[in-house]
Amino acid sequence: MSEKDGHTVSSHATTSNDHKETDQALVFLKQVGAPTEEGREDLQRIRRKVDWNIIPILFVCYTLQFIDKVALNYGAVMGLPKDLHLKGNDFSNAGTAFFIAYLIAEIPNAMALNKVPAGKWLGINVALWGIATACTAAAHNYHTLLVARIFLGIFEAAIAPSLMMISSQWYNKSEQAPRFSLWYTGLGVGQIVGGALSFGFQHVTSKTLPGWKLLFIVLGVFTFVVGIITFFVVPDSPMTARFLNDQQKAALLQHISVNKTGVRSKEVTLSHVKEALFDVQLWLMTIMTICISVSSGVITTYSATVIRNFGYTPKKSALLNMPGGVISIFSTLLVGYGVRYTSNRWAWLVACCIPGIIGGALMSFLPKHNHSGLLAGIYMVNFVVATLAVIYQWTAANVAGTTKRAFSLALISGSFSVGNIIGPQTFQAKDAPQYIPAKIAVLATQAAGALVAIVLFAYYVWENKRRDQAEQVQGEKTDAASVNSEGDWANLTDRENKSFRYVY
Repeated sequence: MSEKDGHTVSSHATTSNDHKETDQALVFLKQVGAPTEEGREDLQRIRRKVDWNIIPILFVCYTLQFIDKVALNYGAVMGLPKDLHLKGNDFSNAGTAFFIAYLIAEIPNAMALNKVPAGKWLGINVALWGIATACTAAAHNYHTLLVARIFLGIFEAAIAPSLMMISSQWYNKSEQAPRFSLWYTGLGVGQIVGGALSFGFQHVTSKTLPGWKLLFIVLGVFTFVVGIITFFVVPDSPMTARFLNDQQKAALLQHISVNKTGVRSKEVTLSHVKEALFDVQLWLMTIMTICISVSSGVITTYSATVIRNFGYTPKKSALLNMPGGVISIFSTLLVGYGVRYTSNRWAWLVACCIPGIIGGALMSFLPKHNHSGLLAGIYMVNFVVATLAVIYQWTAANVAGTTKRAFSLALISGSFSVGNIIGPQTFQAKDAPQYIPAKIAVLATQAAGALVAIVLFAYYVWENKRRDQAEQVQGEKTDAASVNSEGDWANLTDRENKSFRYVY
């Protein structure tokens, strides 16, 4: 079922849970009243205002989280392992420690996003991980590097669930896909900018402040400043946006009410958490995210190292890592706008896994002297980047209820970290310099991720049909009732609200 189908589904809701706190959007709409005809006709201009005031800052934050995270990747070819006297699997363990901290921090993130406005929470954590990034320059051995990476992981854990929460508050389901893709292209831009920065800082010849240390300091200070700006610029919700008047806010809320996922409610509903833990769709989404993130972990942590092992100099390795960013940007935008106009998230996700599978095969089975083919394999694996943008938006669109949505977004973000914990660990010192087991893992996990996407698609088709049949049996009417009905803001989960239909 496409989003267009979703607009015609009955907007009645199961309101047996009247004790639940209603969404703050409903409180606002009751105070302001329904938007005027002029306000409703102004929707395109409203959306344009939202785009220019929200998306750029989300894009910058996501770009910086990628660059700050993979600065360790670039540091690996800039002398960091030698300067810190790293041995054996120390480098892999440092990469893994980041994601273990990232995973553990998702639990308090889920709680915080239920209480603290996502924009404020994002700004605080961006500023704090900027400090952690700068402090990495002070590392002088394996253990101090480990501490810096752990703190970086704790604070960066807020990025994905915060951005997913913010994006889902401002757009309807079909509009969300390209917006998610726009800020998610920050990953590809980060690959390009990171490679350029690594190349530039490798020309630093100071013995007291090596290039890799200066890189971490510059990145950290810039990130801290962006965090402060984010805290004050990103509105708490559409109801508090300074760039919209009350009529425009009401028109926007009416427009996004078809999502049936709500905007904001501070109530912590434990039943939402229990429901999420036993929700089939979230288990499938979690497994799919883990599989696909294994490849992401390989690319983000080891791509520059793999390229260098082809025999290239550190400077050239940094530059040759940059085209992967172009692939990431292209595939992410293609998928985002593809979903916007055709839906079929599952098919777009599978389509991106196919180049990833081929890339993994090229990396695994081509002879080591075939540098062109091996580079092509690394670049093709970057198509997998777009699949995560789809997963993020898919989750935000198909989970309703404030507490359940916050918990689910944190769960999927945590699943991403699990895959990234596994990814670097496939690179064992004994397998250097070819790392064949790690490359085969890329191939296998991409195939598994594509398979799970097909299973999830089948589940959504079945569940929507089951709900349609239940409505017919109960004799309920499927009319296009007012989208501003209180049921749309009743803080019901997707399973509690029988009029909710899943998109795929």
